[in-house]
Amino acid sequence: MFNLKHRALEWLNFWFLTKEKRLAWQTEHFEQNQSLRQQKILAEQDLEAQLKKRSVALEHELALLRTTHHAELVMHKTKCKQNIEDYKQYLAALDDLKKSIETTYTQLPSAVAFTIHHHAKHLLNAMWDAKTDQEKMQREMQLIRFMSTVHEDARLFLEGSSNEALPEKTLKLIQS
Repeated sequence: MFNLKHRALEWLNFWFLTKEKRLAWQTEHFEQNQSLRQQKILAEQDLEAQLKKRSVALEHELALLRTTHHAELVMHKTKCKQNIEDYKQYLAALDDLKKSIETTYTQLPSAVAFTIHHHAKHLLNAMWDAKTDQEKMQREMQLIRFMSTVHEDARLFLEGSSNEALPEKTLKLIQS
């Protein structure tokens, strides 16, 4: 029994000694721990303030981007609408060209007038579908050259300067 009491006392002494050491360490390092806690609180508050500031800045940047993108979208839609109107006007001009060919060359088979009209539409679509500005300009020049040739053939025929019953220069241009 004595052994049991002795062991219990040793264990209690050990426990109290451990508690005393822990208390001594906490007392010795109390100010340092308090300082660290205070620094941690200040760091968290500083971090929270920085996050709020950054959040406000990001919201501002996002609002600017939304405004910019909205303006760009409106401009793009306006350009697209104008492009559609331009395309419609080109098509109307090509229809007028076909009618002009049919009235100028009354003996011309309608299939030939349709072929000229179709070729002009093909050049227009190639111009419209061009990926680069340089390609677009080249296609536009081809269309202008073609339209000029058609008008030149018609003018010469109406003036009587041409003995040709067909718009030969136009047809040669289509072949090439």
